Amino acid sequence: MLREMATTYGRSPGGYFWAVAEPVAGVFVLTWAFSFIFMTPPLGTSFELFYATGMLPFTMFVTLSNRIGTALVFSRPLLTFPAVTFVDAIAARFLLNLLTELLVIYLVFVAILSFFETRALLDLGQICASLALTGLFALGVGTANAYLFMRFPVWHVFWALINRPLFVISGVFFIYDKLPSLLKDWLWFNPLVHIVGMMRKGFYPTYDDHYVSVVYVVGVSLVLLFFGLLMLSAHGKRLLQEG
Repeated sequence: MLREMATTYGRSPGGYFWAVAEPVAGVFVLTWAFSFIFMTPPLGTSFELFYATGMLPFTMFVTLSNRIGTALVFSRPLLTFPAVTFVDAIAARFLLNLLTELLVIYLVFVAILSFFETRALLDLGQICASLALTGLFALGVGTANAYLFMRFPVWHVFWALINRPLFVISGVFFIYDKLPSLLKDWLWFNPLVHIVGMMRKGFYPTYDDHYVSVVYVVGVSLVLLFFGLLMLSAHGKRLLQEG
C-alpha cells in the first residue's frame, strides 16, 4: 500500500490531496450543473443529495474496478519477487483506493447535508451495506478484468465502451419503480441498480427498495471474483511474462 501511494500519488505536487480533492470537486460541479437541468428531484427535496446518492456509488465502483483491473500490470516489477503474489497486488490496490473513495464519499455527503436543505433521515446501516456491496462488486469485476485485460488486450476497448452507457442505466438519474415494466425487467440484472437503490434507502426512509436483492449482488460479485482468482492462479504468471 505504501508503494501504491508513493507511485500513484507521490509523483505530482499535492500528491494524495488531489486524489481526494479532484473527485470531490468533480461531483460538486456535475451536481451544480445538473441541478439547473432538473429543477425538481425525482425523490426528496434536494437534487444535490439525490444525484450524490446515485453518482457516488457508481463512481466508487468504476474507480475501484478500473484500478484493480490494472493492478498486475502496474505492479509487474514487484511481482518478480517470489514472496509477492498477484493477491498482494490486488489487495493493496483495492484497500488503498477503497479508503480513498470512502473519504471522498464522506466529505461530499457531509458538505451536502451541511449546506443544503435535504430533510434526510440517515440509516447508517443501509448506507454502509450499500458501500460494502459496491466494494465487493468492484473487487469481483476488477479481479476478473485483471485477467481479461492481460489475456485479451482488446477487452480494454470493450470495457471502456461498456462503461459509457453503464452510467445511464445504473439509476443515477432515475427511480427504478418509475420505469416501464419491460425496461425494469432488464435493468434488474444490473447490480448497480440494486446498490444505488440501497444507498437511496439510507437517506430516504420512505423510498421503496423492494426490488433490491443483496443475495443477487453478492452472488454475481463472488462468481466474478472466483473466476478472476482461478484464471490468474492458472495463467497469471505466464501472461505477465508474455506481456
